[in-house]
Amino acid sequence: MALSQTENVGLEASHQQPHIVTTVGEDEDYLKWKPGREELLILGCLAIVSLVVALDATILVPVLPTIASDLHGDTNESFWVGTAYLLSSAVFQPLFVALSNVFGRRSILFLSLVLFTAGTLICCLSHGMTQLLIGRTVQGVGGAGILCLTFVITTDIIPLRQRPAYSSIIQVAFVVGTVTGPVIGGLLIDHSTWRWVFYLNFPFMGVGLIMVPWVVNLRRPRQEGLTQQLRSIDWVGGLLFIASLSSFLIGITWGGGQFPWPSWRTLLPIFLGVVGIIITVFWLWKGARNPFLRLGLFRDVSSGMIYLCAVLQGLLMFCELYSLPLYLESPKDMSATMTGVALMTITGSLMPASVLTGIIITKLGHIRWAIWTGWVIITMSTGLLILLGNDTKTYAWVLIFLSVGLGHGCIIVSSSICVQALAEASDSAQAASMYTFLRSCGMCLGVAVGTTVVQNQLRYQLQIRHLPVEIAENAQIFIASLKNAKSSYSPSFIYGVNSARCGWGGLDCSTLSEARQYE
Repeated sequence: MALSQTENVGLEASHQQPHIVTTVGEDEDYLKWKPGREELLILGCLAIVSLVVALDATILVPVLPTIASDLHGDTNESFWVGTAYLLSSAVFQPLFVALSNVFGRRSILFLSLVLFTAGTLICCLSHGMTQLLIGRTVQGVGGAGILCLTFVITTDIIPLRQRPAYSSIIQVAFVVGTVTGPVIGGLLIDHSTWRWVFYLNFPFMGVGLIMVPWVVNLRRPRQEGLTQQLRSIDWVGGLLFIASLSSFLIGITWGGGQFPWPSWRTLLPIFLGVVGIIITVFWLWKGARNPFLRLGLFRDVSSGMIYLCAVLQGLLMFCELYSLPLYLESPKDMSATMTGVALMTITGSLMPASVLTGIIITKLGHIRWAIWTGWVIITMSTGLLILLGNDTKTYAWVLIFLSVGLGHGCIIVSSSICVQALAEASDSAQAASMYTFLRSCGMCLGVAVGTTVVQNQLRYQLQIRHLPVEIAENAQIFIASLKNAKSSYSPSFIYGVNSARCGWGGLDCSTLSEARQYE
């Protein structure tokens, strides 16, 4: 794929005149480009803050039962502790990118760190689920800015052909945070209070708040006044999308749990969410002068299918990460620490699978095989999860968990490369940003869908066995009770959750025939 010239971005330092970093053309000796001290400091700073954002996405997975018990929350509320963070960190990403074009990367990244730190403080001081949910939402808003600006700043300072090599520094930091999150969370909850899950963020945020003003000295030349640039931001589209997706998720989470599916309290937010999303798409297509989401990236069937796979991959992965701890801590009678170690079997296999897939793609020059292979493995492994039960041997669930991680590892790297290969050279950065954004939306849906399926299936199975249905509404709190009811809990839970996941995996495989091969 040929390289193209990209927009000039200034890198200013207090001790020298601003110099320009540009993406070189194919006719230039781009292989001689090496990062300077400023670029390396920026990459190091971005790696630190990325690690914390990734850590917070998974560190609560084994801790949710204890938090729900301590703060007297039910299953829906405890899962919304994860959903609130993921939802806000997804839907605010385009808005932060637009704001950074007006106020600069450094200012908006610093604001994101302040918001994340403020949200962490609220979580530490929470004495009820409502306070905790507010804190997690503020954390997620800050995390949104950190996630998107990490990618944008990387594209600003690194030439296109060198980007995969140097951006891997940040990717490794993100994977380390994701991998170690459940283990650290389990260790903290077994040996201390759950509040240490949030106290842990402060040292990293302190480093970020000190380093960002010092090392991230980026500027983008302004062609218009501040007022004109603020008016150019698609506020209508952004607010419509945030409200619509939030409404849809609330309805999905309530269905069959807090309210029956036919209830107007369930159907109304789902209906309003769907209508709002349709209106948002129409606005982006016809009304917005500078749409916050670029519909041109979905110009053909291949691009649309890959983006759809991004949503579904995020949905499947976080549905598994947030639902399997109930199986591990109750039927398998694991501690929070061992639950984190068990989940590390999934997340820990992601990194080597991603690296190996990237190397093979580079050698062969083809990518479609990796997408097919990844989704076949994911579909088979989620189907095998149905076999999990009270008497499942350790080697059996370890092998199944490993296969889940391997499948997701293949998909993450291959789909990310594919969206850039399918886009125009000048749109590769926007295409990768769109992939990250839609995958984050899928993560939100995964937690919501996982909650709904677990609760509904558990309620049904408990009812036909003449056991208290309140366990379904408060599964996180009644982990201890569920340990004494393994035979009634485990089959119903596993069957319900993994039937849903197999359905999503099958839908993904059905889209792959439309993904063209990258040469």
